[in-house]
Amino acid sequence: MEIVQEQQLQNTDDRKEQNSHRTTIVNEQPQHPRFEDYKWWFRVCLYITCVMAGQSSATLLGRLYYDKGGHSKWMATLVQSSGFPLLLPLYFCFPPNPKFINMQTNDPSKTKQIIFTLVPLYIAFGLLMVGDNLMYSYALLYLPVSTYSLLCAVQLAFSALFSFFLNSQKFTALVVNSIVILTISASLLAVNVDSEDSMGVPREKYIIGFFCTLGASAAFSLYLSLVELSFEKVIKRKTFSAVLDMQLYPSFIASCGCVVGLFASGEWKSLVSEMNEYHKGKVSYIMTLIWTGVTWQISTIGLIGLVFEVSSLFSNIMCTLALPIIPILAVLLFHDKINGVKVIALLLALWGFLSYIYQHYLDNKKSKADNKGDIDCVEVSRGDVQIC
Repeated sequence: MEIVQEQQLQNTDDRKEQNSHRTTIVNEQPQHPRFEDYKWWFRVCLYITCVMAGQSSATLLGRLYYDKGGHSKWMATLVQSSGFPLLLPLYFCFPPNPKFINMQTNDPSKTKQIIFTLVPLYIAFGLLMVGDNLMYSYALLYLPVSTYSLLCAVQLAFSALFSFFLNSQKFTALVVNSIVILTISASLLAVNVDSEDSMGVPREKYIIGFFCTLGASAAFSLYLSLVELSFEKVIKRKTFSAVLDMQLYPSFIASCGCVVGLFASGEWKSLVSEMNEYHKGKVSYIMTLIWTGVTWQISTIGLIGLVFEVSSLFSNIMCTLALPIIPILAVLLFHDKINGVKVIALLLALWGFLSYIYQHYLDNKKSKADNKGDIDCVEVSRGDVQIC
């Protein structure tokens, strides 16, 4: 009797082990490639929506702040990065991988790597963000928002240069064509200074705003290229929490730097009178700053997400896609004048943008064809000889 019971227990354990083994195999089976493609396209489309909606709204709100009585450049710079606490709830929705956390806590070398690589990296990105946002604040103060948005299209040219040196981006005829066209577009806006004088923008301030926009576009393109390089060489994590880290920590450093600049410049002394004299009232003043910070965070998380999912160049392309929308809204909301030179500059910017899009389409098509060829080679391989 005891022998029979032992055999039954042994058979039961064997069945449990087999079922466990089957469950492990089922769980370890990869998801269907088409399902993965759908998930990837959903994420990319979500990021693109964040970029276009966030950037258009943030630019218009930034100009509204100046038009209705705001004049603090450091406050306008601070709100571009100070909305980072809004990202904290996303950590609960997309927590870091537990294996990665355990590896960090159990391996002292990983902790040292974080201290000596990631911390300086986030500090450097935060300081770069301060300079970039400050130049954008000066540009929005001294330029009509339509001129500002059209000038920002030149950041694609800077992105191509930085991507070539930092991210191994190849130059093609379409890329060169786009750079030349965008340069011509920016040059037309540069010689448009006389017409801007008649709109109440002094020549000296227009020139300052012009070069601040160019400098901010170059710094922004450099920032995106360095973020892509950091994901590839330093962070090496393909998780949404890594995207949040790249936005949260540099934004915290940038906000601290802006607070220092606000007090060092003495602009903090005039903030109370600025709020009291705001044309739309105190509530409107506070809400303008709050929503400017919110929309900048939405835009930035979309940009970094596109860098993570695709590339810095593609992220810049999507950023430029919103530029034609802003001048139209500027005419409706701020009564900016669109003259013939601006129309030509807008058309040239669209031409340069479409050249970039078409080049990306060709690269993506070639990449899919190469991958399909590699799969076909594997499927028909026989022994040591592959027939493709």
